[in-house]
Amino acid sequence: MNILILGAGLMQRPAILSAKKMGYTVHVVDADSDAVAIPCADIFKKIDLKDKDSILKYADFLKKSEGGLAAVFTAGTDFSSSVSYVCGKLGLNSHSFEAAVNASVKTQMRECFEKQGIPSPKFLKASKGDVNELFVEKVCGKLSFPIVVKPVDNMGARGCRMVRSKKEFLPALKIATECSRTGFAIVEEFMDGAEFSIDALVYKGTFTVTGFAIRHIKYEPYFIEVGHTMPAGEKDITQKMHDELISVFALGAKSLGLSCGAAKADIKYTKNGPMIGEIAGRLSGGYMSGWTYPYASDLNLTEQALQIACNKEPVDLVSLRKHVEYVPPESCKSHSKPYELYEVPCKRTSAERAWLSIPGTVKYIENITEYTDKAIFDILPRSVVKIGSDVEFPRNNVEKCGNIIAVSNQRDVATSAAEDAVSNIFITLEPNNKKTDDYLKYSEAEYEAAFPPSAFGKLSAEEIDQLSGTIPANSKVSDEIPEVLKKSKYKNLCDWNYNTIEKTTLKFDILRAKHPKLDAKKFWTALMRGGIQAAVYICDSETK
Repeated sequence: MNILILGAGLMQRPAILSAKKMGYTVHVVDADSDAVAIPCADIFKKIDLKDKDSILKYADFLKKSEGGLAAVFTAGTDFSSSVSYVCGKLGLNSHSFEAAVNASVKTQMRECFEKQGIPSPKFLKASKGDVNELFVEKVCGKLSFPIVVKPVDNMGARGCRMVRSKKEFLPALKIATECSRTGFAIVEEFMDGAEFSIDALVYKGTFTVTGFAIRHIKYEPYFIEVGHTMPAGEKDITQKMHDELISVFALGAKSLGLSCGAAKADIKYTKNGPMIGEIAGRLSGGYMSGWTYPYASDLNLTEQALQIACNKEPVDLVSLRKHVEYVPPESCKSHSKPYELYEVPCKRTSAERAWLSIPGTVKYIENITEYTDKAIFDILPRSVVKIGSDVEFPRNNVEKCGNIIAVSNQRDVATSAAEDAVSNIFITLEPNNKKTDDYLKYSEAEYEAAFPPSAFGKLSAEEIDQLSGTIPANSKVSDEIPEVLKKSKYKNLCDWNYNTIEKTTLKFDILRAKHPKLDAKKFWTALMRGGIQAAVYICDSETK
């Protein structure tokens, strides 16, 4: 029997492999004929995932063919509504098309939450025609800064950012509408609080949480997901918070109409309790559903979701899940329980961390030292980050350089292993590059002040004056750290790849044991700005 999977990228590979393991002939469709997971499938057909009628035509062909069609499925894509559209037409298991659209279009999602009294931010809808001063005043009359602007129909934080003042608003709105397939954006109040990613499966009136992670978000004005830790630890969350978050997630899913398949929430716990950022009617991307959670739980979440899509009982899910109390927060006390609530608990900790780069062009990628920690399960570089490619400090979650996943029975072992591995990966940048030079000069657009960030902060003029002199050729820079950088305010600072100033100098000594005489002021200010990459870049740019 056949299964049709939408998307053939890395995020869809677990679905393709799980379907093959289950004994199905796996057909995949994607607009990209070079997508990395195509070789894993049995049959590939080039179809744009936005073209739901062409997908329907192909699915109908498969249904009428020998073997028939068991399911249409996706994971980690924007196209869960295409799945539901096709399934609705062909009588296959899925969320309804209406529910899938509710969970795909952010303004429609917010309207559902608002109508049902589900806690979520106040919002306004905007179009390309609203990129003007009149709309700014309208927004200011309803919302207070900071606010959030994002496309109504995109994922991976593309076009999404915090807006901290009036002067930042119009450039942000313009980008958000340009990143939208339909030309619309949502403008909403900013929610302050710890953020969580939660996966669930909806099945015959039950709602089973299959992944509960703390999200690590940094680098205003953007929302860069630098990692997940699963499960959320005792330091991150109380039992009351845990139960309230699940209860509000379930209420939100019910208000959207999700009834048969996966659901994924980004949700914060604010001073007023849980507030939903968004809910999608699909398995999550970002390595959570296909990697992080299965490692932590021993449950193949993707396979269980496929079982539901194929109209089969998800046996492992049902046997492993534990009952969760329905504990609505004060704002939702009038709401009745939307589903029977369950959770499949984690047995160990999975820590996923991203590694980032300063702007420039990749010369080569290497490990600074040989890394053999058995806690490291996956090193997942992005395929587009390769020799000769341009890199940026990310403004969204698809511009990161790659991810590390570490797993251990001990939480601190998993997190330390992941962060150590990230710190060990090094991207050498081409010397004498304008992008890198501009970054080192603190060049920034007026509408994104203080971005890209500095590795260790910007030195004062008085501190810079203490950096005069030279660093002798071939010397150990770890022996040359200026006293001003040994102050307590700098000593324990870490950059985005988990290096301190001291660790950075030790790694420089490994990478560039042979180096020319270096201008101390130029070298140390570059290191403070861009960490080990900038230090090596300055050295390489001085090397004849």
